[in-house]
Amino acid sequence: MKDYIVRATAAGAQIRAFAATTRNLVEEARKAHNTSPVMTAALGRLLTAGAMMGIMLKGEKDLVTLQVRGDGPGRGLTVTADSRGRVKGYPLEADVILPANSRGKLDVSGAMGAGVLSVVRDMGMKEPYVGQTPLQTGEIAEDLTYYFATSEQVPSSVGLGVLMERDNTVKQAGGFIIQLMPDTEESVITRLEENLTEVSSVTAMLEEGHTPEKILQILLTGLDAEFTDTMETGFFCNCDKSRVEKALISIGQEELQAMIDEGREIEVNCQFCSRHYLFSVEELECLRGRAKGLPKK
Repeated sequence: MKDYIVRATAAGAQIRAFAATTRNLVEEARKAHNTSPVMTAALGRLLTAGAMMGIMLKGEKDLVTLQVRGDGPGRGLTVTADSRGRVKGYPLEADVILPANSRGKLDVSGAMGAGVLSVVRDMGMKEPYVGQTPLQTGEIAEDLTYYFATSEQVPSSVGLGVLMERDNTVKQAGGFIIQLMPDTEESVITRLEENLTEVSSVTAMLEEGHTPEKILQILLTGLDAEFTDTMETGFFCNCDKSRVEKALISIGQEELQAMIDEGREIEVNCQFCSRHYLFSVEELECLRGRAKGLPKK
């Protein structure tokens, strides 16, 4: 099954909702970063949330970045998504091994520890919008639920999950975000709360064969859900050698000269996708020449 996101409204547009299946993109991220199971789960949850929050953006060039920083052994995660369902991300520590938590699940909370969730929306204005809240559990979904309510004043329910195979590949991944619009009727809130208490985990629903559409039908039972959009999503990094060249030029002539003086090619790695870019001494000399006209820092 392809990874995709569905968008819906319910209760006469008093509710907006999103659900996604993201196994392929989370598996691609796992391969790119060679993450341990607990870090695959942590990064996969944030990638799934980022993909759904990305399609909430209106402008074609708008971006949303989700950043978790904690005092646990995983240290943190960064995910960036655009309005077309494309998402990328990386962990600060890829190879964290922890025992299962008290429920026998991967201990994402233990990997993240106490810390901060930041959401940066870059919508082409002078300054991006930045919201920041303390981590509530480190489990990602609960932290985003708290973020939406506190920083954006939008009551929300967020569910995210990643299920691993015995060989540590990704078996299932997906999630949902349900949000209440201003002045939602109390009866609608009550019915939604009842529905949410009756559902199992996201990965359990995916394991039962439920599509994102079916997941939202279950969550929005009795609330007249209407599906408004379907969009493919995937792990996508827009890095290329020319972008890396610009980054090297920006560090200035002196730094480039120091690299040239070492007399050997250098390797630059993309944090988001782990792609490698090699630059020969001759290429570095060319970049130094292009940096010549730039003002000194």
